[in-house]
Amino acid sequence: MRWEMRHIMGIRVEVRGRIPRNQPVIIASKHQSWGDGFLMMAIMGDINFMIGNAAAGFPFVERVVRKSGATMVNSPGLRGAEGVLEDAVRRAGDDPRPLLIYPEGRLATVGTAKRYRKGVFLMYEALERPVVPVAHNLGLRWPKNEARKFPGPAVIEFLDPIPPGLPRDAFLPRLQVTIESRTRDLEAEGLAATSPETEASS
Repeated sequence: MRWEMRHIMGIRVEVRGRIPRNQPVIIASKHQSWGDGFLMMAIMGDINFMIGNAAAGFPFVERVVRKSGATMVNSPGLRGAEGVLEDAVRRAGDDPRPLLIYPEGRLATVGTAKRYRKGVFLMYEALERPVVPVAHNLGLRWPKNEARKFPGPAVIEFLDPIPPGLPRDAFLPRLQVTIESRTRDLEAEGLAATSPETEASS
């Protein structure tokens, strides 16, 4: 997918930070584009997913995530999904692959954030694994509600891990501030990279 983004869509993806390939970590990523999951698979290789069942409306997406062994839960959040979550925790505990989860539970528009839901904390607490926050600005190039793609640079950044053991009232605010503050920085960087002044000087 990274090749397709570059050569077909004109989206040049830069990856920053330390990529936790083949490590038993939880990856908590910003979610502002349907493309970010495909991009994460291209970057990470073999990866586990926990994803909202909104993906069921997109047959290709559903096939891909189910083939990876992903667990689908009720969207938004985890209401009515306690049994599914327990099963996901059990299976994830036996799976050494990185586990990708979107803390917001659904797509957010560029420049905004949804409330971070309890599912990411429940996984963090139960699995006792580090959480790697991920910020990006892919929504500038592949917006959530538009078929059109916008050529230009995009950045996905793996941030410093949050160690296991924090209580919920410390973990969730720290995770949200970390991801959202860096995402705003990357959005500003991406907008500056495609401003008329920048294009005129290139």
